Amino acid sequence: MILLLVSLIVLLLIGVPIAYSLGLSGLVYFLIMQPGLIGVLPQRVLSGMDLYTMIALPLFILMGLVMNASGITSRLIDFCLMLVGRFPGGLGHVNISTSMIFGGISGSSVSDTASVGSSMIPEMARKGYSVETASGITVASSTMGMIIPPSVPMVIFAVTAQQSIGTMFMASLVPGLLIGLLMMGIIALMAGRQGYPRAHTGLTSQQRRQVIQRAVLALLIPLFVVGAVVGGVATATESAALGVGYALFLALVVFKSLKLRELPALFRSAVMTSATVMIIIAMSQLYVWILSMEQIPQLLAGFLGGLDLTPILLLLVIAAAVLLIGTFIDVTPAILLITPVVLPVLALANISPVQFGVLLISGLAIGLVTPPVGMCLNVCSSITGLSIGRIFRGALPFLLANLLVMLLVIAFRSSPFGRSHYSREPIYFHHLRKLIWIFAKHFIAIILKPSILRNCVTKCWLPRLWYLAKCH
Repeated sequence: MILLLVSLIVLLLIGVPIAYSLGLSGLVYFLIMQPGLIGVLPQRVLSGMDLYTMIALPLFILMGLVMNASGITSRLIDFCLMLVGRFPGGLGHVNISTSMIFGGISGSSVSDTASVGSSMIPEMARKGYSVETASGITVASSTMGMIIPPSVPMVIFAVTAQQSIGTMFMASLVPGLLIGLLMMGIIALMAGRQGYPRAHTGLTSQQRRQVIQRAVLALLIPLFVVGAVVGGVATATESAALGVGYALFLALVVFKSLKLRELPALFRSAVMTSATVMIIIAMSQLYVWILSMEQIPQLLAGFLGGLDLTPILLLLVIAAAVLLIGTFIDVTPAILLITPVVLPVLALANISPVQFGVLLISGLAIGLVTPPVGMCLNVCSSITGLSIGRIFRGALPFLLANLLVMLLVIAFRSSPFGRSHYSREPIYFHHLRKLIWIFAKHFIAIILKPSILRNCVTKCWLPRLWYLAKCH
């Protein structure tokens, strides 16, 4: 076991990619410790990729690439500008709300940073925001991309933990949206102190309808994909395929912003990205199999069980470990290494894997904007030319929203009856679907007539939210 860990650490320190580090450390283990089992190595590598549900992964990636190439970012920015630009710190709100919607389309935080950052950061700098603050808002809000469904990391976790992808999508929806709302609250506080201007001068009803018409078909993509999974109409793989078809239809026929000759490059990019993830998955399955053979999860479960921690304290310890690991390891390998080791511990403490999945993805999302790895920091640095340290400093106030939501995921584990919050999925999802449906019915009416917002919030949404909270 020590040989396995030491070889992995050494390979990572000398700059070997994570996939090959996992594979080579496993090979070293077999050659020295278990030479008689060397024939198992190719079998375990291939079995790690031989999963039907993993077909959804390249499809979700392709859907995000197609919509990104179709110029959807400008449509979403115009829509969000109309929606929240009227408030103080308007461009900050637009940046965050665009990331919330874009995250539901691309499922990737890095794509969110690249697409939204290249458009929003220069505009925010022209309106009086410091480049550091604009960059910090962009990278912090991009963390919602891997939390709000459909989320590629959530698909990887669901496959690894053998959980329903639809269940994971629904469980992560509210935390993802809550992060965005809290970030917008932070922007509102900063706008009062820094004097950030409003970004909306008022639109006529005709202009609002035009903005809605340009964006509404794209806005339907996350509802179309996630709704098909949650509603039981299609599996995650089937809904991903439907999402790709819908995205291609919009880009080629409706928006006419994508040419047929550009599709091979998008397909090639989707294949390369998927292959990068799949080889990590394959090698990590070999590594995890060795850990299981050495009974490391059982040893860890016995150690933590001997500490006699309450479920809340155990989740706090796990959250701290996830934040630390996410600082040095990218999202996919972190999910694949942490999940099989921690799940036996959670089973002993009667903690739902669904709750752990939301906590894990939320914590690893913070790692994307934390030095030294911080993929979103590096992408944003290439756009602005700032050092990753300055961008991280600008993002720090907004990462408080992520940390607060992680604490809420932990704190609301139990109901007054002692049952797990995430174990009551059917009841919780039933009321959540009704609330989402009410939001959808009121959405367009509020855009066209903002004066009815107060009545919707006070007389309908808040009572429903309170009822939903009591169901926990």
